[in-house]
Amino acid sequence: MGVPAQQLGLKQKPEARKTSASLFAYSLKRAAQSLITVIIVITLVFLLMRLLPVEGYFADGYDKLDPEQKEAILENMGLLDPWYVQLKNFYLDLSRGDLGTSIIYRPNIPITEIILPKIPYSLKFGLAAIAMALSIGLSLGVLMAKEKDRFLDRVGTSYIVFINAVPAAVYYLFIQLYATQATKLPILFSKNRPESWILPAICMSLGGIAGYAMWIRRFMVDELNKDYIKLARAKGMSNTAVMFRHVLRNAFVPLAQYLPTSLLMTISGSIYIESLYSIPGMGGLLVDAIARQDNALVQALVLIYSTIGVFGLFLGDILMALIDPRIKLEKRGGAR
Repeated sequence: MGVPAQQLGLKQKPEARKTSASLFAYSLKRAAQSLITVIIVITLVFLLMRLLPVEGYFADGYDKLDPEQKEAILENMGLLDPWYVQLKNFYLDLSRGDLGTSIIYRPNIPITEIILPKIPYSLKFGLAAIAMALSIGLSLGVLMAKEKDRFLDRVGTSYIVFINAVPAAVYYLFIQLYATQATKLPILFSKNRPESWILPAICMSLGGIAGYAMWIRRFMVDELNKDYIKLARAKGMSNTAVMFRHVLRNAFVPLAQYLPTSLLMTISGSIYIESLYSIPGMGGLLVDAIARQDNALVQALVLIYSTIGVFGLFLGDILMALIDPRIKLEKRGGAR
């Protein structure tokens, strides 16, 4: 007698296709929601920027201009048009990849030409920081969970409390001043000195290390108290096997949702650290643009950062749907 087709798995292909279709439909739904969110954010930022003082739209000599000259300049920029006309023109320019031109930071230079050379710096520092944060933070969290209520756990908890309680600017300055003296590393970034990359990358990773360690410890401790772990140990499975084959795997699932956002925001540059170490990246650019009141450049950078944040949340939701079998991608009804 032959083996039934069901036991050979021949009926699994339609189910697999159905699962893929459900994931695709879910992705489209989340993509549409993310797009709507981005449009709302962009519109709000655009309208709020129009409430700022008009001095940010003049390169220099604002006080020397008479009212007629000021009005002529604003009219030439289209800033005297009704808000809905300005918004329509903005979206038309945005659809062509035009973020506008800088007014004060680098007058009459397209903003895309200002931003593009700075992306590689933020990208390199961001990748280095996220690599350190993931490797050190996850390892620390696992060790803290494994050594719960012992010395290593207390040390790790003290570090997490310190990072979350003390303002970041305080220990960033402390590291820049005292670590520079102790290690003889450069106090400011220089692209011709590779050692000047070390301290900024470490500073960028400190918050991530604390965050990953805290969350992975919390989820692993929760998993260790569940019945299936007690059953695995009762069957004779070693602690190491239980930790890595079951606990860490399941504890990583909730953390995965925040990884894309953390990765993208770190790569896009740390605003304060890049400014502190004079790194010519995206983060320092935003600080300079705000300080110089270049409204057009500030608007473009805020839009970029907000879009990155929404995109990171979208990727996190898709990643959770892929790795967590408990998430239902479609509603089921009719069965009781």
